[in-house]
Amino acid sequence: MLKGIPVSEGTGIGKAYVIKDSELKYEKRAVEDKESEKERFHDAVEEYCRRTDSAADCLSDSAPKEAEIIRGHKIMIQDPFMISQMDSKIENGSCAEEAAEEILDMFKEMFLAAEDELTQQRAADVEDIKAGLLRVLLGVEEQNPADIPPGSVIITADLKPSMTANLDRNKICGIVTENGGKTSHSAILARALELPAVLSVPDAVAAIETGMTVIVDGNEGIVIPNPDKEMQRQYERKQAAFVNEKKLLAAYAGRPTVTGDGQAKEVYCNIGNISDAVTTFEKTGEGIGLFRTEFLFMESTDSPEEDFQFEMYKKAAQLFEEGSVIIRTLDVGGDKNIAYLGMEQEDNPFLGFRAVRYCLENKALFKTQLRAILRASAFGQIRIMIPLITEVDEMRQVRKLIEEIKSELESEGIDFDRDIPVGAMIETPAANMIADLLAKECDFFSIGTNDLTQYTMAADRGNPKVSYLNDTYEPAVLRSIRHIIQCAKEAGIPVGMCGEAAADPMMTPLLLAFGLDEFSVNPASVLRTRYNISRWTKKEANRIADIVMNLETAEEIRKYLKEANA
Repeated sequence: MLKGIPVSEGTGIGKAYVIKDSELKYEKRAVEDKESEKERFHDAVEEYCRRTDSAADCLSDSAPKEAEIIRGHKIMIQDPFMISQMDSKIENGSCAEEAAEEILDMFKEMFLAAEDELTQQRAADVEDIKAGLLRVLLGVEEQNPADIPPGSVIITADLKPSMTANLDRNKICGIVTENGGKTSHSAILARALELPAVLSVPDAVAAIETGMTVIVDGNEGIVIPNPDKEMQRQYERKQAAFVNEKKLLAAYAGRPTVTGDGQAKEVYCNIGNISDAVTTFEKTGEGIGLFRTEFLFMESTDSPEEDFQFEMYKKAAQLFEEGSVIIRTLDVGGDKNIAYLGMEQEDNPFLGFRAVRYCLENKALFKTQLRAILRASAFGQIRIMIPLITEVDEMRQVRKLIEEIKSELESEGIDFDRDIPVGAMIETPAANMIADLLAKECDFFSIGTNDLTQYTMAADRGNPKVSYLNDTYEPAVLRSIRHIIQCAKEAGIPVGMCGEAAADPMMTPLLLAFGLDEFSVNPASVLRTRYNISRWTKKEANRIADIVMNLETAEEIRKYLKEANA
């Protein structure tokens, strides 16, 4: 049995198909005809771009986000600065292969040096570009995934974006890689194709041979090569149960979200870009509960201009005629460091100069974003959400700035929603303690349980040594959630939740009992969340909550809720 990171749920049972990286060896040599070598290099870049376009086109329907990633490779390799650096290497006597490898390795190291995981993931893009460009220069053919037989489990070091174009989803029953995490391209692709996947499995390529029977448990992060008959039968039963569950959940597509006694609720989605918004719409999410706008900034080499942001927000708004699109303003800092913003390194960045604090000190950047959001509000039901609120004055400053921008837009004759709702993301103990005061300044609340939990428990959610404390079932966290919702209700404003807890089926009766209005989840969790809400009446949920809120430990609460949800 092998262990890794579960990134896409389900059970896959099939024959292993091992994809090994091509050997891309070459001899370094001094180049005399430099112009000819530069021409060879530029021809290779053109051919690489042609292949990249072809690969992206193949994926545009089945996996639009992955197609977008691949097109990003073309943009990166065509960067004038990067090309000029490679040209300079050739002019100094390096061959095209050496020039490409050295410069791309330099960029790779730059990304790996970043503190946040998402920026680090760009290093994988650079490595994929390097391999693709070297294959063109060396005339090496890559192992073609299109050749895999039906019923295959792909085993590879890393499922690179360039590999994915020729994948036939109908031939694949699981994915196993040696590298990657929950935000990696392999994970994104697996979820887009709804294939069970386990990543970061050490030595998977060496341990598993092509043709070997393999079980992939995408729920628990387990890979079992050569299972015995009883183990295989056990997982076949799990697989059948999962398929039946999907059929059950499919019946909830397009339905309104209601409790067992008919109370209306909303299931929204958390997104990072327009591809995610389209997926949300397709998965019948009723709106967007969290548009993480920092991804627009992280995927750019400079601050996105107003018109670009406006188009992104407008497209999202136009997708949802009935539901709201809640746009969180730039949540930079912490583990999301954007190099071109020139943010100083801090000893404790999660408690430092970030989110609304950064934005209020960088008014030009903040105004650009707020103008784009306000302009987009003319095309749908947009709400503005402010992250990391800790005091009333922060909300007042934001509201004052929004009113100034409204006056500017009016004078310019630009249409917008004059009554656009402005709310706070409640994710700090301070915001919890003054939730009654903040509710007077806000049109809505959204509870970010990921940060609320780590701040309440004083336990870094990225530190495995204190992971036992980073638990939403802790009484302190549950009391905080209940208090925030109570304050919102007393003030007559709606309250949603955009943290992981919103999709947790064991949390559902508690959140219903507390009075949560909107559940914002991953697009893949929409139907399951809608189904879970339909299972509970308010009376039943209240009974569960009354018992839970008198228990004293997270373990007691977890045990009871597990039994209650059985």
